[in-house]
Formats: sequence, structure tokens, C-alpha cells
Amino acid sequence: MLLAVDVGNTQTHIGLFRAEELLEHWRFHTSRTATADELAVVLGGLLRLRENTLRDIDAIVTSCVVPTLTREYDEVRRRYVGDGALVGPELKTGMPIRIDDPRELGADRLVNAIAAYDHCAGPCIAVDFGTAINYDVVSADGEYLGGVIAPGVEISIEALAARAAALPKVRLDPPRAAIGKGTREAIQSGVIFGYAGAVDGLVARLREELGAEATTIATGGWAQAIVPHCSEVDELDDLLTLKGLRLIWERNG
Repeated sequence: MLLAVDVGNTQTHIGLFRAEELLEHWRFHTSRTATADELAVVLGGLLRLRENTLRDIDAIVTSCVVPTLTREYDEVRRRYVGDGALVGPELKTGMPIRIDDPRELGADRLVNAIAAYDHCAGPCIAVDFGTAINYDVVSADGEYLGGVIAPGVEISIEALAARAAALPKVRLDPPRAAIGKGTREAIQSGVIFGYAGAVDGLVARLREELGAEATTIATGGWAQAIVPHCSEVDELDDLLTLKGLRLIWERNG
């Protein structure tokens, strides 16, 4: 079995695969100070929900955007599993990277692009609603062309509550209408409809520059709240990054 680990700044998403089949997946808060021992306890506890242990895992493939955790997850792999990989420049991905400095490309962005192109087999845009909102563009020939990084939903909500003393931090429940009838609904409208409009505008601009009707796939923890109000997003796949990690492992097996 393969354990795919996507370590984001806010959340960590883990998937358990048997060949191409995703058996189970879990999300938990990313702790930047976690040690390898603490991570092993968390992973082992989740696996026990399926009556498995880390010793039953054949390999761990990890995408990590938190430098302090990269070595800790690699230590878990080394001590308990043996085989596995960290997504980085040395891995075979099958996707040429056409940006000024490929070393700047975040592992999660590359993984999403690979998964999106494998699904679409044509020009595509992956939109990941995480701590930041990443837009990653792939050509018809399967080349990573670049993208956009924008502030994420949670960052905006927290900044608004922190900087405006009279405004509360709200849950992202869909408002009844764009015209909010109270402060909470007004904030919900601004965040949900505002981000939906921003996503639609950026995707339309990216498609125009690409010169193709690129399929747009959304993923990430905040996608469920925003995507239903977007008109330019074609699909929503909460498992996109995990699927990309599995593909990368297969290409390096």
C-alpha cells in the first residue's frame, strides 16, 4: 500500500492507496513544530482505523510546503517504511516545467498540475483553495507554463476581523443574496461572491492568454464554499493532490 501525504501550511491531507484505488483519506491541522515521533503517532492512529499500521505501508510519497516538516516526514519514512520519496526536482514527473526558475515551483502546485493533465489529457488549469489560492496552467502538450498565487480565503477572513474592530470573524455559510441584510451576511457575501468573481476573472484571463478552452479543476479545503458560485470552474475534485502524488510515485517506481 502507498501512503500519499500532502502537507500544506494549514492542513495536511493523507490518502491510503492500494494500486490505483484510494482506500481512505484524512485531513488534520498542520503543526509546524511536530517531530517525527509525533507524526508517526498521528499516522499510526489513523491507519489503525483501518486495522493497519505503518509497517503495512510499502512506501510514503510526500509533498511538503513547510520546510521544518520535510525532514520529519522523511524520518518517519526512513524509520518505519523504508521506501518512498519527497516531491522535488530530482523526481521524474513526465511534465516539462517552462518557468524562469523551476526550483521556485512549489511541490503541491506541480502535483496538482500533473493530476489535472492526467485527468484532462489536454490544456487545463488547477485551482487550489488552500492558505493561498494557486492557479497552475498546463499546455495542450503537457507542459507546466506557470500560474497565479493569490491570498487565500481564510487569510482574508482573519485579516478583516483583526483589522476592523467592529467586524466579527464569520462562518462561510452561503448568504441569502448578494445584498446582505446584516453584518454577518454582508461579510459572507463579500467573501464568497467576491472570491467567486475573482476566480472567474482570473480563469478567464488565463484561458485568454493560453489561447485554449482549458478545463479548470478546483481542489483544496475552501473550494466547497466558493466553487458552487463560480461559472468558470468545470470540476471540483477534493482528491486531486493525492491522485497526483500517486501518479508521481508510479512514474518513479
